[in-house]
Amino acid sequence: MRDLATALALVLVIEGILYALLPEGMRRAAVRAAATPPQTLRGAGLAAACIGVVLVWLLRH
Repeated sequence: MRDLATALALVLVIEGILYALLPEGMRRAAVRAAATPPQTLRGAGLAAACIGVVLVWLLRH
């Protein structure tokens, strides 16, 4: 559980840095994401989650 909390905290750190350094770029990305069809976002999210699971597995073994 501690590892999960650490991972979520790191996501917040990385996202916060991106918004602090590139606010206009993040705004443009949000607008593009809002215009993207839900099925495309779902597929990209699923692919990212699968890649993340594989990376965690590789790093832990």
